[in-house]
Amino acid sequence: MTASRFDVPALLDQLTLEEKASLVSGSGFWWTRKIERLGIPSIMVSDGPHGLRKQERSTDHVGIGGSVPATCFPTASALASSWDRDLVRRVGVAIGGEARGQDLAVVLGPGINLKRSPLCGRNFEYLSEDPVVAGELGLAMVDGIQSQGVGTSLKHYAVNNQEHDRLRVSADVDERPLRELYLAGFERVVRDGRPWTVMCSYNRINGVYASQDPWLLTEVLRGEWGFDGVVVSDWGAVDDPTRALPAGLDLEMPSTGGASARRIAAAVQAGDLDEAALDTAIERLLRLLDRTLPGVESDDAYDADAHHALAREAAADCVVLLENDGLLPLLLHQGRIAVIGEFARTPRFQGAGSSKVNPTRVDDALTALRAGVADGVTVDFAPGFGVDDPSADTAALRAEAVATATGADVAIVFLGLPPSFESEGYDRDHLDLPPEQVAVLEAVAAATERVVVVLANGSVVAIEGWRHHAGALVEGWLGGQAGGSAIADVLLGAVNPSGRLAETVPLRIQDTPSYLSFPGEDRHVRYGEGLHIGYRHYDARDLPVSYPFGHGLSYTEFDYADLTVEVHDHPGGSAASAGWTGAPRLAVRATITNTGPVRGKEVVQLYVADHEAAVTRPVRELKGFAKVALEPGESATVSFTLTERDLSYWSTRTGGWVLEPGMFEVAVGASSRDLRLTAAVAITGAPIAYPLDRSSTLGEWLEHPVGHEILLDALRRSPGGDMTGLTQDPAQVRMLGSFPMTRLATMLGPAVDGDIVDELLARLDG
Repeated sequence: MTASRFDVPALLDQLTLEEKASLVSGSGFWWTRKIERLGIPSIMVSDGPHGLRKQERSTDHVGIGGSVPATCFPTASALASSWDRDLVRRVGVAIGGEARGQDLAVVLGPGINLKRSPLCGRNFEYLSEDPVVAGELGLAMVDGIQSQGVGTSLKHYAVNNQEHDRLRVSADVDERPLRELYLAGFERVVRDGRPWTVMCSYNRINGVYASQDPWLLTEVLRGEWGFDGVVVSDWGAVDDPTRALPAGLDLEMPSTGGASARRIAAAVQAGDLDEAALDTAIERLLRLLDRTLPGVESDDAYDADAHHALAREAAADCVVLLENDGLLPLLLHQGRIAVIGEFARTPRFQGAGSSKVNPTRVDDALTALRAGVADGVTVDFAPGFGVDDPSADTAALRAEAVATATGADVAIVFLGLPPSFESEGYDRDHLDLPPEQVAVLEAVAAATERVVVVLANGSVVAIEGWRHHAGALVEGWLGGQAGGSAIADVLLGAVNPSGRLAETVPLRIQDTPSYLSFPGEDRHVRYGEGLHIGYRHYDARDLPVSYPFGHGLSYTEFDYADLTVEVHDHPGGSAASAGWTGAPRLAVRATITNTGPVRGKEVVQLYVADHEAAVTRPVRELKGFAKVALEPGESATVSFTLTERDLSYWSTRTGGWVLEPGMFEVAVGASSRDLRLTAAVAITGAPIAYPLDRSSTLGEWLEHPVGHEILLDALRRSPGGDMTGLTQDPAQVRMLGSFPMTRLATMLGPAVDGDIVDELLARLDG
């Protein structure tokens, strides 16, 4: 390890209290504060996560004006659909390289919050409804960016799943879903990716602001997961800096004009805040400065053409072919293609809000299609509708679209969500496309039978009302600055689509798991669906969906065979001390063969089900995935290792991860509802000995591997004679099993001494 450039103890001795207090909040919107007399420099951070939004000091504000041009890569909702760790890491390397060239210290991303509801206005910035996808791809992005000597800010920690009332709302969520879902992706990235910073969210969690929650920021993040970086606030997330600092927050952003510094200094002087908490935060900030490498000249920082090419490759890899009756790929050598929809000419390629990038260039699909078709093919265009344009003459635009589509060999209709429909700061009201767009599609479909629909959207849209008009349906997401060319590559067959849905497409909003509680009321939102978000909900209720989690088609076909599951037995039944991974328990292998005519990539998904759990568990859960590229006729063996943690659930009774012995089902397939191979496996181990106390029930004592015999022995020796018959009548046990032993002893009167529970517990502890 390189020596620190700072003598931390000496600096802490030389800093005045006022200087210390000033260091833990920003200077302007994007800069940390410097102390020139002691050589403590200022560093700059920049919004991400799919590209940089660097602003010079002359435009130091939260808006996007004046930001330096940068490569706009596909948004997170698109990148997640690639299911490709290597690709996401390469995008991270590119973003990190650009950041270093701009002398930036930290990129504010990636965002890995789960998609609890498809209505969340910021879903385009988040990866998935599943913590494994979010964690694995978030880890790849962090690894890529930080490989360039630039830090990341993993966000928004935690349970930030809506924009409505986001600065005050309390996300009220039970312990199991919190641990198994909403914290799991963060844990994965923190443990293995070591992000330089973690950004706490605006909201409260179970009543406590994330910025001042010692359990969240210190006990879990640092104590359990080993985080050694800086905790920074989201911009404006701190409610009380004198409570945030001792809870574990190190840096409040942006500047508060000195207000927070004055409050912190006054609290220390009054004895209400321990100065040691301030010193600890400064030590962490100085470590962050140590990690920051010198920048390089902007002109030599990166090859803009190469990064644009990477953005095009990434966008094409993210495209999901939802439906195809043989229309795609378009292999016309002569004829006419009608391109309908303003999005083909004026692409929507990123979301609105703080993540908006000033792109180095923008490709549109119309130009790319005209450049890519054969010489004998004509491409005609009609806008069809206006985008966020109330003055548009919808009737005239629709008539023009019909005239253009009439007689065409195929019509490609570009539909999507206008920028006003989804943005940071507010949530969507519904899942529908604008009605004028659907009307154009219906009119075009009446004029020609061969219709391809291409979607541009940051989060899923309802499609059931119009999908029957499309012979092929392509989900293009918000594909970044090269998304237009990427769409053309897929449509024309230059790229075989390999994207898979990282979120379920529901039939209607009423079917979604959070429908009855999103976005809450009176500053609270209750996560009443518990563990059942996304596909977990739809699969548990066996609800029909438009397209399931993991779904995506290809221009080729894949065969699955030869599933093998090797079990590694280990003593004990608890994974509580095993950290993120725990000991390996299952080695899973399957053979995947490309049985079709062209090269393609398959996303192989591994799901696990616990059929004998003592607690409620999802029908199945994703526990691994791999993307494999195969030539026609080629086969490959895909391998997975499942650990104790992968098979465990969070026990609220033990306060840790628990692996129960019993039968599990391992399934490999192409989506959560396309499971090609399954195997039942027995996991052995000691029964779980849940702790017993004075409130434990008769049933819990009877189920306890040690307490069972202690109880029976005590009942045999009861003052009123042998009482073991109480435990031998199944009907009676079922009726009385939920009674705490203290209550049961009282009900049985003198036959059982009321102090028997204390005696039982003493024998158990002995």
